[in-house]
Amino acid sequence: MFERITKRIAPLLSHDIGIDLGTANTLVYLRGKGIVVVEPSVVAVNNKTGQVVAVGAQAKQMLGRTPAHLSAVRPLVDGVVSDFEATEEMLAYFINRAQGTQKKMLGPRAVIGVPSGITNVEIRAVKDAAQNAGAREVYIIEEPVAAALGIRMPIREAIGSMIVDIGGGNTDIAVLSLGGIVRAKNLRIAGDKLNQDIISYVRSEFKILIGEKTAEEVKIAIGAVVEGDTQLQAMVRGRDLITGLPREVVLSDSDIREAISTSIDTIIEAVREVLETTPPEILGDIMRSGIMLTGGGALIKGLDMLLAEWLKVPVLVADDPLTAVARGTGVILENIDLYQDMLISYDDDFA
Repeated sequence: MFERITKRIAPLLSHDIGIDLGTANTLVYLRGKGIVVVEPSVVAVNNKTGQVVAVGAQAKQMLGRTPAHLSAVRPLVDGVVSDFEATEEMLAYFINRAQGTQKKMLGPRAVIGVPSGITNVEIRAVKDAAQNAGAREVYIIEEPVAAALGIRMPIREAIGSMIVDIGGGNTDIAVLSLGGIVRAKNLRIAGDKLNQDIISYVRSEFKILIGEKTAEEVKIAIGAVVEGDTQLQAMVRGRDLITGLPREVVLSDSDIREAISTSIDTIIEAVREVLETTPPEILGDIMRSGIMLTGGGALIKGLDMLLAEWLKVPVLVADDPLTAVARGTGVILENIDLYQDMLISYDDDFA
């Protein structure tokens, strides 16, 4: 009886929030409101005092521009916590922003998306950081499952579905059926690796050093994995490695295609490996419904066509792929009991 009363009262005393804790960006879903926070996963810290001076978009503007006493860091690497204190501060900031002026008596319940296949230690780090940031209860969901729920794939039914979630730090490939993962592969090649590929290419071919922010901007502007009808171009500026002076150069979409080709091939091969181990009945379902692409990487021009050509399976880009995981956490928040079997279980006594 007491538990039933608590379940009825708790939503009145606290918020329910869903968090897509990404390497590049963090999205926060507030139950009843939708996605209320979309910010880069960056924290700026004063090295002398240890205090956080900026979080999110403001901190991202500082990347590569900080004086000696400040450092702008990404507290998540490959989708998992690498800097616990910075992650805690970042989560506290985002949780407070999501709640706004409508804070309630109890801390919020939080559903957090994490990459598939992460360890107990990494799960515990996410849980502890969220609780220290003010969350009352923390539920963990694997990102491909959350993304599939977010785009309304029928993963609870006896039908096979396949999703490829290409984020900033990792690519999650999963085959889903009856509410669980049948086959999965986590790849540490995604948006950030593509940025590094572009930096390396420009350094090698043009003898110019560019920053990560510039590489990301040019990837978004002209990045394409198939040749289009017209050539795309973008100007990039950096430091000439020979003279040490500033220099600018024009890059084309073919340059970007060549730069990221190895990483794209690796992603395609990983998807092929998952398909090769998928049971035949489920494979038949995937042939009918197709593979769904989510995450920021899904927006790379022509990626769906390239995958379809190589895998001989229909490939579709989800609507609003960047928010799929966050929307999935929102689906879970509507009825946590219904999706309890999809949440990652962990040992609270694990140390």
